[in-house]
Amino acid sequence: MLFNSYTFIFFFLPVAFLGYFLLNYNKKVEGAKVWLVASSLFFYSWWNVIYLPLILLSVLLNYKLSRVLIEDEEGSLFTKKQYFVVGLVLNISLLVYFKYMDFFITNVNFISGENFELWHLALPLAISFFTLQQIAFLVDSYEGLVKEKNFLDYSLFVTFFPQLIAGPIVHHQEMMPQFSRLKNKLFNYKNIAAGVFIFSIGLFKKVVIADSFSKWVHHGFDHSQTLTLIEGWVTSLAYTFQIYFDFSGYTDMAIGAALLFNIKLPQNFNSPYKATGIIDYWQRWHMTLTIFITTYVYTPILRSFSKITFFKAMFATFAAMFISGLWHGAGWTFIVWGSLHGFALMINHYWHKSKRKMSIFLAWFITFNFVNITGIFFRAENLSQAKDILQAMFTGNIMLPIQLESRLVQLKTYGVTFGSLMGTSRDFALATILIVISFFISLVLKNSNEKIEDFKPSFLVLLLIVPMFIYSIYNMQDVSEFLYFNF
Repeated sequence: MLFNSYTFIFFFLPVAFLGYFLLNYNKKVEGAKVWLVASSLFFYSWWNVIYLPLILLSVLLNYKLSRVLIEDEEGSLFTKKQYFVVGLVLNISLLVYFKYMDFFITNVNFISGENFELWHLALPLAISFFTLQQIAFLVDSYEGLVKEKNFLDYSLFVTFFPQLIAGPIVHHQEMMPQFSRLKNKLFNYKNIAAGVFIFSIGLFKKVVIADSFSKWVHHGFDHSQTLTLIEGWVTSLAYTFQIYFDFSGYTDMAIGAALLFNIKLPQNFNSPYKATGIIDYWQRWHMTLTIFITTYVYTPILRSFSKITFFKAMFATFAAMFISGLWHGAGWTFIVWGSLHGFALMINHYWHKSKRKMSIFLAWFITFNFVNITGIFFRAENLSQAKDILQAMFTGNIMLPIQLESRLVQLKTYGVTFGSLMGTSRDFALATILIVISFFISLVLKNSNEKIEDFKPSFLVLLLIVPMFIYSIYNMQDVSEFLYFNF
């Protein structure tokens, strides 16, 4: 079930909301939790019920392992550390099996010259996110930072539907105390208003902005070999803004939906395109993933060295970003993307270490263009496609919009006739205007987190949100998945 669907907005969310608070109102606290877990599992199953046993088994096994790590009973068959390793192996193996098996077989075939048949396993929805969340919980349990002895509470922690599919990645300490607070079991009209407000902003980002970019992105990448220089840059910028408004829109909707239940999810974006360095960028983009990688990947790698040096810290930085790239997808394009960001982080750290200065505008310009260019690898289906777009951007022919009229390729995409990319100067102008507007939104306007902090229900806010919500609903006829569902 998608946040940007009529079923979610007008059926699932109101029913889950009313059921939860009615049970709490009647002092059925445990029943309210059961209702929320059941609702979340229904939400997950709506996509494909065949994977429901998978998430249930994952939750059960990780809960049992965490109990062993918490209790650490003497006379146990294995040591606490051995149970912890078993937990890590099980979770990582689950990811490897579903996400990387075909990638592994493909590369074995290439190296060996064999022709082993691919398994063509469908990637279960949200497996990357609920697996990371439970790995973090196991690590925290092993280190004595969390102690959860209630299976229902643990199930709610993992499956809570606003953050289940694509984050933000949450920690037990920041989530479960909120469900225990008495005041959070009652209607909070300010939270409801704020939740609807931020959900509507997220819906607008996804449906109106991100999905508008998608037609140019799809067509540009599908016709990467025939792009002109201008089309190459429009394609790359369109994707850079598509993924931002798509994923930050999803996060806004997740935060908004959670606020309806008086639960505050962590911030996941902080105006990343304002960053003036790649270090700054990763402190602003997908912030909960950055925290996870720093805490559970970078730090353990660094601690594995007997003596920590700057060079070893840089090695750990690169390794962490390499792993991050591989986590995002089973393909060499993701490995290249992660490696490039790893190298960029190393260079950025060396620059800071040298204490050299750079103008803020130049630092922003370099950072934004690096993110834009490396994003091509993140989106491309293969390295060859990425190479074609990069060639178009830097060595392609320059064609003015009016010249595009002479080489129209009749394509019916979303009911519009396009040329090699835009088709007509009107389409080109629309793409350019939307890119300019996106620059203004991401660089000048307050971000969603700032809007939530300053939020005060008022008639003026209502006048702003209602048309935005209605327009988004009107444009939801062609419901599209969120980009991060693929990761």
